[in-house]
Amino acid sequence: MNGYFEEELNIPVYHSPQEYTFNDKTFFIGHGDGLGPGDKGYKRMKKVFTNPVAKWFFRWLHPHLGVRLAQYLSVKNKLIYGDDDITFLGEDNEWLVQYCKLKLKDKHRDFFVFGHRHLPLDIELNEHSRYVNLGDWISYYTYGVFDGEHLELKEY
Repeated sequence: MNGYFEEELNIPVYHSPQEYTFNDKTFFIGHGDGLGPGDKGYKRMKKVFTNPVAKWFFRWLHPHLGVRLAQYLSVKNKLIYGDDDITFLGEDNEWLVQYCKLKLKDKHRDFFVFGHRHLPLDIELNEHSRYVNLGDWISYYTYGVFDGEHLELKEY
């Protein structure tokens, strides 16, 4: 977006997860894309989208063609991964669960909050830590609420 959110809307954009503390509870919050051992399709696409040569070529495309190309790649990615993106794969196969457990080896966090999977998940990582994937507002209508002590997934 080339700084649009920051410059035009005064909204900070974080490209990596951030850590926050609220009421003595630590939150590790991020989009979740490209983290951990999986998400290979996204990682490949990101290499293309951040490549300076690819960005230069894309700038020369007419917007109608650019939007069509982006839609095609998005649909193709969904066809490749199919229902894997909307199906709970089990803790051992969920790459964000694996990522959270790895991060817990370095430092305790009470809550890991992500959204990239678009699937509402609330998984106990150990006795004191949880991974919460917020889901989405298009298919699941889910969101998280922190009451000062507990983080809960709710449905609108």
